[in-house]
Amino acid sequence: MLYRFEEYALDTDRRELRNGGKLVSLAPQVFDILCFLIRHRERVISKDDLIAGIWGGRIVSESALTTRLNGARKAIGDSGEEQRLIKTLPRKGFRFVGEVREDGTSVTFPATVAPSLTSHDLPSIVVLPFANLSGDPLQDYFTDGIVEDITTELSRFSELFVIARNTSFTYKGQAVDVRAVRRDLGVRYALEGSVRKAEKRVRITGQLIDAESGKHIWADRFESSLEDIFDLQDQMAHSVVGAIAPRLEQAEIERAKQTPTESLSAYDCFLRGMAGWHDWTRAGHDAALRQFYRAIELDPAFARPHALAAACFLMRKSNGWVVDRAAETAETNRLARLAADLGRADAVALSWSAHALAHVVGDIKAGIALIDHALKLNPNLAVAWQRSGWIHVYAGECGVAIEHLHNAMRLSPLDPLMHLAYSAMAFAYFLLGDLDQSSTWSDRALQMRPDWPVALRVSAMSHAFAGRERLTRDAMTRLRALQPTLRLSNLHEQIFLHRPEHMQRFIDGMRRAGLPE
Repeated sequence: MLYRFEEYALDTDRRELRNGGKLVSLAPQVFDILCFLIRHRERVISKDDLIAGIWGGRIVSESALTTRLNGARKAIGDSGEEQRLIKTLPRKGFRFVGEVREDGTSVTFPATVAPSLTSHDLPSIVVLPFANLSGDPLQDYFTDGIVEDITTELSRFSELFVIARNTSFTYKGQAVDVRAVRRDLGVRYALEGSVRKAEKRVRITGQLIDAESGKHIWADRFESSLEDIFDLQDQMAHSVVGAIAPRLEQAEIERAKQTPTESLSAYDCFLRGMAGWHDWTRAGHDAALRQFYRAIELDPAFARPHALAAACFLMRKSNGWVVDRAAETAETNRLARLAADLGRADAVALSWSAHALAHVVGDIKAGIALIDHALKLNPNLAVAWQRSGWIHVYAGECGVAIEHLHNAMRLSPLDPLMHLAYSAMAFAYFLLGDLDQSSTWSDRALQMRPDWPVALRVSAMSHAFAGRERLTRDAMTRLRALQPTLRLSNLHEQIFLHRPEHMQRFIDGMRRAGLPE
């Protein structure tokens, strides 16, 4: 059944809500509440009705119910104050009061993947039903809820083609061969796992598998105490998705390296660019930039290579590799704004565009607006939280930066870009005046990337202000070997800080660390 109201279309078969054709991301229980209220819109629905209809009569906390009702309102542009569509009747319940039109069949909408990329170009994944190891068949609802949440959260990644939950659950209760699943569904990857609940603890294990070769790409387990069980489902889904997303990207990069040069698509060129990006050398970034430009040439509407090309210029500035400052700033501005326009639904493109505009162009306002939108699109994207941390450091909002960087590290604890998060954390603490924390985080960054100038600068300044002369000298010696032309007079060419007092503290710190005028 397709229910239409205002500019929205709710498709019960596809389990999709669309706003003017654009897919709205919903948690499974939020979708179920919305369906339930619309189906029974001729009457007032009590809390007991909702709990019986959505949770099968299981005990549900008031906060969990309120959270999901608020989620349903937010998804359709409503609120508890306005109550335009979902009305609360005190001491009675809830009722959907919008005008609804019903269609007996679903309609076809255009794909929501990145412009001019077909689903066959994208890495595809199926989340198979997890095994319930609790020894209690009545706990299937919790295990199935985890799988539904993971499927929903993976669907936020515009670079993934995710098999719908209704299809994946046809394998429930079967002994599954992932290579047979590949033949059936044409997917590149499969995620399988198990859930074990015992007393007041729950353990979830997950395995990411290359469906063609059967090779295990990633495996991990997550444990937590049982408090609000439905909030726990959300937390576990976020943890699993945050952990596997970088592994999927790395697997795709390795696959693209093996693709014959003569048959490279725009997406393959982009992935080869990412391989150079992760090399973290000047030659690697130069090679990455060439591949990103090649991807743009093959597909001018593909947002992400525009954004990562802008990010190459961002890293050129941070590392002191700039050749023509005015030209590179103008090109960064062009690429980042075009990426933001092309990739309005691509959180990765928006994240790197935001960072490039803030750091290279100095447009903090645009950077914050774009990164906030990226986080709304995909709150499980570690790179978005990490870019947000940096942007808020530039803006002088160091407390927010630290919080967002912690989110990034929680979502992707083994991230190959972790040195960027560590150095941003060090910078934030330096600007706050906490020299011990600043030194600790910069040292962590340097353990991963000993030649990372950003971390060396913060390390030198922190040790200098703390009076640790030998450590200051060591950091400054390494920094000047990497950047022999760096001076106090040209520091502004490698860093942007919005607040004058923060820029002055940066200059004072580098002066105390021994950088010449």
